[in-house]
Amino acid sequence: MTLPRIVITGVGLTAPNGNSLAEFRHNLLHGVAGVEPYEVRYMGRLIAGVCHFDPLKHQRKKEVRVGTRAGSIAIYCAREALADSGLALETMPKDRTGIYIGCTEHGNVETENEIYALSKFNYDTKYWSHYHNPRTVANNPAGETSLNLGITGPAYTIGAACAAGNLGLIHAAQMLRLGEVDLALCGGVSESIGTFGIFAAFKSQGALAHHPDPKKASRPFDKARNGIVISEGGCLYTLERLDDAQARGAKIYGEIAGYHVNSDASDYVLPNPARQSECVARAIARAGLAPRDIHIVNTHATATPLGDIQEAQGLARVFVDCPDTFINNTKSFIGHAMGAAGALELAGNLPSFDDHLVHPTINVDTLDPQCALPNLVLNQPLPVKRVDAILNNSFGMLGINSTLIVKRCVA
Repeated sequence: MTLPRIVITGVGLTAPNGNSLAEFRHNLLHGVAGVEPYEVRYMGRLIAGVCHFDPLKHQRKKEVRVGTRAGSIAIYCAREALADSGLALETMPKDRTGIYIGCTEHGNVETENEIYALSKFNYDTKYWSHYHNPRTVANNPAGETSLNLGITGPAYTIGAACAAGNLGLIHAAQMLRLGEVDLALCGGVSESIGTFGIFAAFKSQGALAHHPDPKKASRPFDKARNGIVISEGGCLYTLERLDDAQARGAKIYGEIAGYHVNSDASDYVLPNPARQSECVARAIARAGLAPRDIHIVNTHATATPLGDIQEAQGLARVFVDCPDTFINNTKSFIGHAMGAAGALELAGNLPSFDDHLVHPTINVDTLDPQCALPNLVLNQPLPVKRVDAILNNSFGMLGINSTLIVKRCVA
């Protein structure tokens, strides 16, 4: 059976260092990081990747007040993606449009905020917000987006830890190929910096990054790396079947070429390099490619001491004798945007199809020898002869792994 070809026709994002793909890409090529000091309840002054988009661009004040930060991020990204795609909301088939948004967790922020507010009233539950339930259901970001855009097709979130951004695109591509929808808004969002619990948990694990200069705190592969910078953000795409995109003369960023999702089944937190390399290899095979056909590998590496080494080990098993395969990392600029990470990291590399530049991993002063992969692009962008295929890795807690491959679209 010949499956429909699926293409990316629009990108909308907000990242700690940019509120559009053009701004994001410019900052990735010019070494501009987006990590800053950030006050965390009960913990004081820490650091985080904070987005500075205007939610009122696409929402009324009441919608922002009643809704959630994740919902605002999703709405902003969805509206920007649609505008970028050239699709008119007034004429698009709303009942044939699906919204598939990856999310690491949802509800923590609102629950913590409600309990904190309740403490001011001696925990009298009559002051508990009646908006709490719709704010905390897992499908909230997709649901708020559906309400804002008037989309009546399927709208739900995909819980896949920090692999969720990739899963949003993978699931959307599957639904398009099955004919369940004719257009998909998909990707991932994160409001993680709003919950003190995630900061406290990573700190208790010894995995929370610190550095005198916040912009240098996220340092994957560096010998002195000391943990994760927690970030918020979002990136949603419009996905269409190639025939539909061509029929309306759409701009095409790239084609979904292959993907794979698997599980470590070995530990709650520690990654398994054998399962990661298996995930990468099977995605490449599904795309009908060989490892040497991949020109950019965007790593998941979060700057934890062991995690970066294990991912490097996994990649080394796959990319043997691949002189034109270059490896980079986006978290060094923006920290770890959790459920949005994979979607944002893919977006940051898509322009390479046109400009033939590989954005670097920054903040690598001394490369850890155990992470010294061939063709690892460090600190400065690298011009290359060609970019025809980009591989994006995103892995998450409880051992979920995802690999997504996007290739240059040749009609």
